[in-house]
Amino acid sequence: MNKLTKEEVLHVAKLARIAVDDAEIDKYQVELKQLLDDVDKIKLVDNIEPEILVTPLETTKECVVREDVVGEMTSFDVFKENVPHSVGDFVEVPVMVVNNE
Repeated sequence: MNKLTKEEVLHVAKLARIAVDDAEIDKYQVELKQLLDDVDKIKLVDNIEPEILVTPLETTKECVVREDVVGEMTSFDVFKENVPHSVGDFVEVPVMVVNNE
């Protein structure tokens, strides 16, 4: 099989909560199939130890951490000049609604 079915692509798109048109469905039928084939190839690899390199803290000469520096606070009036909308001491932001369908 060289590509996924249209229903499989639509199912993945629904899980990802994205809208796809017919051109994208055709494109994703091939691309998702190639991705799944690559994952199957990776699953065939067996008995390989993961390569993880952990450097113990005592082997490093020094832990480099920058100092915290207290800076000058920006006044709220200056801050309000740089925002598109504000009401009193509040900054208005766009409403974000999540559709859980």
